[in-house]
Order: sequence, then structure tokens, then C-alpha cells
Amino acid sequence: MTREKKTQEKFRLHARNRNREPYDLKALTVSIPALAAYVKPNKHGVDSVDFANPAAVKLLNQALLHHYYGIPHWEFPDENLCPPVPGRADYIHAIADLLREKFFGNVPEGSRVTGLDVGVGASCIYPVLGIVEYGWNFIGSDISKNSIASAEQIVVANPALQGKVECRWQANPRSVFHGVLDDQEWVDFTMCNPPFHASAEEAEAGTRRKVRNLSGARGATPTMNFAGIHDELICEGGESQFIRNMIRESLNFSDRVFWFSTLVSKQAHLDGMYRSLQKAKALEVKTIPLGTGNKSTRIVAWTFLDKEQQKEWQISRWKQG
Repeated sequence: MTREKKTQEKFRLHARNRNREPYDLKALTVSIPALAAYVKPNKHGVDSVDFANPAAVKLLNQALLHHYYGIPHWEFPDENLCPPVPGRADYIHAIADLLREKFFGNVPEGSRVTGLDVGVGASCIYPVLGIVEYGWNFIGSDISKNSIASAEQIVVANPALQGKVECRWQANPRSVFHGVLDDQEWVDFTMCNPPFHASAEEAEAGTRRKVRNLSGARGATPTMNFAGIHDELICEGGESQFIRNMIRESLNFSDRVFWFSTLVSKQAHLDGMYRSLQKAKALEVKTIPLGTGNKSTRIVAWTFLDKEQQKEWQISRWKQG
């Protein structure tokens, strides 16, 4: 197994990210007029959005999708996780770079590429961005039927997404790929934003830290600025256990997925993950740092395909069309 580690540093968004530059707030409020009520000067006298307010965050991200990505309809229940569009787009671009490395410096685009979003969520954000940026097809899985229904409504509401996303309910919350992928189904990559916390108490403590960072108010009453229901934030054993389960299960799909990947929010989980991947005999492992503002995270991706299998994959799938 080869392993690539990178130091976590603050840095700008991916070169292809549409939100590298400061937001055009005037244009955004034209796209979503309700956002204007939450735009006000910050401590530096510059117009900004109240990122500690869940309503403001959701409206901002709706405006980003409308103005920068051409997705006018992105609605889901307020209790569900509201993902920050720029950071999620960086994950998509990182996946594109992984594919490009294995395809002669070109990103394979269009329907010849299919990704699996593990935990697609009510917002369907990764398929939305992957389709807009690269025209890929997606399978979106989730253990929540309500989230599946919401994601499907987003697809139906936006013509650009129709026919590009298939949402599948994961009936067994302890499984990741089993019960979602068919026996003869190949996918080019998987991606996942796993639940962060092992308990409600841990989730609340994390929320208090987030509130302090965003508002500067010690002792503030926790409010999920990005919302989120139990299954999106909490699982038995937390992020570390979820990822170990994913690695173990990925062995059973080793020849039908080119790149497996997941976000890893806590750097302390990396060593255990590397040990699990070594035990699973992954042939190649990549660690890709991500970061926006004061938050840093990383993607870990792995493959079981040897060079000959990778070459066959390129010819049979990506050279089509």
C-alpha cells in the first residue's frame, strides 16, 4: 500500500471552485431576495451574512446554487443538514482530480462516469454539484426514507438533474454498500460525509464550539447553524467506527469501484484509518486536505485495483463516447 500524507493548512478553495472569490452579495440577493434581510455590515464594516443564523445560512446556499450553478430549486426540511456549497464543491473537484490522474491528465466527464454518494441527504448536494460541474451520473443512498424523498424532489424540480440521479434507500443502517449496489454494478467513485459524533452529548458540545466561533458569544444557546437531524450527525461509534465499517465492506466491492473515498473530519482518526486500509490491503491511498475559513478537514481515498485493472477500467468505461 502506498500512502500519501499532506499537512493540514489553511488554504484557498480549489482552482475550479466557482466560489473562490468573495460572494457577489448584490447578485445573490437578486437570486434569493429573502437573503437581503440577513445581509449587514460585519465588524470591519463590510457587508456579510450572519453565519450563526440557520435561516441565513440556508438562504445563502440556495442563492449560491441559483446564481453560480444555475440550480433555482433547492428546498428541503429545515431540520436537515444544510451543507456549505463551496466546501462540498471542493470534494467534487478533488474526485475529478483523482479520476484525471488515472486518465492521461483528462477528467472523464458525462454519463460514462457514475458516482455513489453514501448518505445523499435531503439536500442531494453532491449529485447536484457533480452534475453541474462534470455531467456525471449519481446513485444516492440514505438510511432515511424522508431524505430520499426530499432528494428526489430536488431532482424533479431542476431539469438539469433529471435522469442523472437514482436515489436508493439503504434498509440496513449498519451497511454501506451492501443493499445499495447491484451484484454486477460498477461505479467509478464513492464519496461520503460520515456522521461526526458518537452521541447526542458529543454533538451538542461540538455545536457550542461552533456557536462561539461564529458569534463570539460564550455560553450561547446551541443552534445548529447548518441544522442536521440525528442520523446525519450521530452514529454508534462516531466517525471513526463508521469509516472502519466502510473500509471493511469496501473489500467486497474491490473490483467494482475504482476509488472509494470519505471525508475525515478529525485528524486524530487518520492513523487508525491507515491501519485499517493496510489490513484491507488497499493498493493505493491518498489523503487530500480541504479547508475553508477556520475549518480544515480532509478526504481519504483508496483503491484495490492494480495497474492492469486500472488500464482495463479506463478502456472499458472512460474511453466510451
